[in-house]
Amino acid sequence: MQDEIKMADRFRGFLPVVVDVETGGFNAKTDALLEIAAVFLHFDDQGKLCRDETIRYHVKPFEGANLEPASLAVNGIDPHHPLRPAIDEHDALQRVFREVRRAIREANCSRAILVGHNASFDLGFLNEAIERTAIKRNPFHPFSSFDTATLCGVAFGQTVLSRAVKAAGLEFDEESAHSAAYDAEITADVFCEVVNRFQPVFEGNL
Repeated sequence: MQDEIKMADRFRGFLPVVVDVETGGFNAKTDALLEIAAVFLHFDDQGKLCRDETIRYHVKPFEGANLEPASLAVNGIDPHHPLRPAIDEHDALQRVFREVRRAIREANCSRAILVGHNASFDLGFLNEAIERTAIKRNPFHPFSSFDTATLCGVAFGQTVLSRAVKAAGLEFDEESAHSAAYDAEITADVFCEVVNRFQPVFEGNL
């Protein structure tokens, strides 16, 4: 029987949380945050890292936010659609952070670390939104992250998400792409695949 793998031991006290954002452009300082999704992970009874719960929020553009038509055409978001269930940026972040803090406590970890495909993009938008909303208790490490574009380049020879997913032997749904929830979930799946293929030697096993 395999020894139980504890999240706090596997990632040096960090809790990996997969995050994807959909935005109104590429400039984190000026462009709107429009969707945010977070996917939690856990180790199963066989010691495999697996995808767990997903939370997702539609976000209202902050006052004065830039919205690039080209970006909206890619993600298919109409920020002003009357039926879009969007909430204020501050509320969205607080709801995500509340669940992240709960997961940190349950895993006995010290802090969350963002996992993303081209993680600097997601982390940049997250940090700018935190500064705009003056949120004081950020559960994520402010500059460290796990970048699946880099990990997939090493593990599968592919850095584009759709190609990396297929190289990992998983299925990629083109029609669902560019939704924060789907992109976060498929990123979580490929991150788990990389982690499960690489089993480090811990000091206690030497």
